[in-house]
Amino acid sequence: MWLALSLREPALGVGGMVVCWLMSRRKIKRLEMGDGWWGSGERPLRENEDERIRPFKIETSDKEIEDLHHRLDQARYAPPLEGAAFHYGFNSDYLQKVVAYWRNQFDWNKQVEILNKYPHFHTTIEGIDIHFIHVKPPYVPHGRAVQPILMVHGWPGSFYEFYKIIPLLTEPAKYGLGDGDVVFEVICPSIPGYGFSEAPHQKGFDSRATARIFHKLMKRLGFKEYYVQGGDWGSRITTNMLVQVMLGAYVPWLVGFTREDVRRMYPFMQKNVYDLLRESGYLHIQATKPDTAGCGVNDSPVGLAAYILEKFSTWTNKSFLHKDDGGLESKYSLDELLTNVMIYWVTSSIVPSMRYYKENFSQDPHLTNDSRIGVYVPSGIAAFPEEIAHTPRSWAKMIFKNIVSYSYMPRGGHFAAFEEPKLLAQDIIHFVRRVEQL
Repeated sequence: MWLALSLREPALGVGGMVVCWLMSRRKIKRLEMGDGWWGSGERPLRENEDERIRPFKIETSDKEIEDLHHRLDQARYAPPLEGAAFHYGFNSDYLQKVVAYWRNQFDWNKQVEILNKYPHFHTTIEGIDIHFIHVKPPYVPHGRAVQPILMVHGWPGSFYEFYKIIPLLTEPAKYGLGDGDVVFEVICPSIPGYGFSEAPHQKGFDSRATARIFHKLMKRLGFKEYYVQGGDWGSRITTNMLVQVMLGAYVPWLVGFTREDVRRMYPFMQKNVYDLLRESGYLHIQATKPDTAGCGVNDSPVGLAAYILEKFSTWTNKSFLHKDDGGLESKYSLDELLTNVMIYWVTSSIVPSMRYYKENFSQDPHLTNDSRIGVYVPSGIAAFPEEIAHTPRSWAKMIFKNIVSYSYMPRGGHFAAFEEPKLLAQDIIHFVRRVEQL
């Protein structure tokens, strides 16, 4: 599921778990923005934060690549069970093929050039350096307004997920996505602790803090109104949903399910309980003792690749579980997959990215203010069929009170912008057109 929200009143969707400030002109309850400090040590007194936007360029070195190659050469593997495919996790026979490509054919210098084709920046917010790319359209038709859109990645992704969709949004007419009536400039930040954004130095950095920082970023860039888009970050099934599940299989219309909802959700135990249990082991580890598990994958590039790429297999399509190669190369190239892994490797950011789960799940989500307020800005939802769990419109309405676009996507999974950029771009443009006509 992805979320696109119009910021007529500031709101933010961070990786599917939505945090928002409802500064509506209507008198509705709002979540206060507040402030924070995530730098090292105590917050300096009487010191204004450096608000400069600083150009940034990704760089690499021969020493960095030599160290990687040495570690790849020293890797050891446990043989997989016969016929296991990806049922026990990343198949080590195929992993050795991936590592051989990584060691002998993958060109990190070339990928760094690709990463640097868009403008990168750093700016300091609440004591930490925030990394983002900011891409403006090369041409704007006369009389057309450029729509700013903030696009937020999740785990185990990165800002690189959006490289395929950026040109579709900044030059839609060139790619057959309309006549240029809707044109975007795209801002893609790295969540603090991910990639080239500095990791928080203090405990408690959660999605609300991320939302506040990204809103400050957009204000710093001069935007008072903007759109946001984010993929699903974790799943939170409420008590109300459990009540609907019991009735949905027999009288779906009674709880607002469509035939397509039923097809995607049932049999419920298999598609929701069993699949979620199988795919959520990482969540329990990262929500409890992330630093312990993180030691190994931070030290071993092979372990890191297996840990991350396994998600790009089954989260893209559940049936890939039955394939010896996890179906990875049917949707992505190894260059694309390993570039995302390298962003985590060269920045040593896998551990702080894992900590994000502990910070967000350290308290009951149903007791937080943002879970009780709801989102009243115009919202759009694209339901991709291979997501880990399907979210019917009737469930989404419990949080999103003003859904103007809900689309059953024909194909695609969790990493929509990376996997199906054109489908996602079409739906974003469709949503924005509807909002602009309101």
